[in-house]
Amino acid sequence: MAQPEIYTEQQIHQAIINNEMFLEYMPTVSLAENLRCVGAEALVRWKHDGHVVEPMAFVPVVENTPVAGALTYWVIDQVAKELGPWLKRNPCTQIGINVPPEVLGRGGFEYVARTSKLLDYPGSILLEVTERGIPDRLGLEELKEVSDEGVSIGLDDIGARSRNLLVLFQAPVDVIKLDREVTRSIDDGGHSELLQELAPLIHASGRKVVAECVERIEQESALRKAGIEMAQAWLYSKSLPAEEFMAWHAAHQHAKNEQQEQV
Repeated sequence: MAQPEIYTEQQIHQAIINNEMFLEYMPTVSLAENLRCVGAEALVRWKHDGHVVEPMAFVPVVENTPVAGALTYWVIDQVAKELGPWLKRNPCTQIGINVPPEVLGRGGFEYVARTSKLLDYPGSILLEVTERGIPDRLGLEELKEVSDEGVSIGLDDIGARSRNLLVLFQAPVDVIKLDREVTRSIDDGGHSELLQELAPLIHASGRKVVAECVERIEQESALRKAGIEMAQAWLYSKSLPAEEFMAWHAAHQHAKNEQQEQV
């Protein structure tokens, strides 16, 4: 069996410069509104030597390096290019953009978001900050500033090993995204000790909640019972290029999901 290729920070930096990166959008649906599409998460992909490299193969390589900033700013600019005019026509749709905590508070995010004109649609932006790292003082200040402008803040990767739930009270968090381990812990009978453990803490926070990696109808049913408002993953759609996502969004504004009706 071939060993997976190990990439370097320099390779990834050069890939950004060479326009080898591209975006796909993972639709987010509302479990409370007949699976209406309410937004998407922007996911970066890398076309390298004729094949597509998934994010987990290269994004961790650049964490806590200058390349993390370059990649984040590229994503912001690309979202603005691909979806900017469309977001103006669909003001209730939110696009999640992953932002490393170390990038916040250094001025780069605001500069790129303004120059790309993505901040013309602040209500359509969901900044997703991973729970694995808490923003420093400058980062928290920037989160509060953009929140005051109407940008939503999401806390990503909340799960059993979450150490930093206190960040909920340090930053203006609007949305909590459950780690995929929470969804995957749901068995065929719709039971999950992990979900039961987390649900009271999450609901007490008063934030909206998104479940990732929903692949089975039993998982969806359990999430509904737990009061989780939104979900994303293969049960609904794979990640899509911008044009396909916009078409998928249009087709999933009012129609009921047939699987839901059968439950």
